[in-house]
Amino acid sequence: MTQSGPRRRMRSAGITLGLTALVAASLTGCSNNDDDQPDYAAICVDPETQQRADDDKCKDDREYHGSGAGFFWFYMATRGGAFVPPIGGRYNTADGSYSSSGLRNAGGGTATIKRGGLDTKGGNIGTISRGGFGKAGKGSSGG
Repeated sequence: MTQSGPRRRMRSAGITLGLTALVAASLTGCSNNDDDQPDYAAICVDPETQQRADDDKCKDDREYHGSGAGFFWFYMATRGGAFVPPIGGRYNTADGSYSSSGLRNAGGGTATIKRGGLDTKGGNIGTISRGGFGKAGKGSSGG
C-alpha cells in the first residue's frame, strides 16, 4: 500500500512532461517562417494628404516619383518591426518608398512585394494575412 502513492506521482509527472513536449513541438511547427514573408508590403496611399487609403483605390502597380495625382502604392519593409497605419491614418514617408524599382531582398536580389491585404485598422506590418478560413464564412450542411 505504501508503494502505490509514489508510483502514481511518477506516472503523472511523466505524462505531464510528455504533453509539454508535444505542445512545444506543435507550437514550433506552427510558428511563422520568415522565409515565407514577402520582403515588402504595400499600402495604398494618397501622397497629397499622406494618408492611407483603401486598397481598391490603387488599381495597378504604378510607381510614384513625386509627380502626378491619384493614389499610389507605398512600399514598407516587412522586417524591422514597422507598423502600418490604419485607413485614414498618416504614414511616415521615412518608413518606405513610393518606388519599387530599387527594392531588394536581404540577399541583394529582387524583392518580393505583397500589395494590399494588410489590416485596415493598422498594426504590425509583419502580420500579413494569408487567407485561411475567413471571418465571414457561411457554413452549409449537406442533406
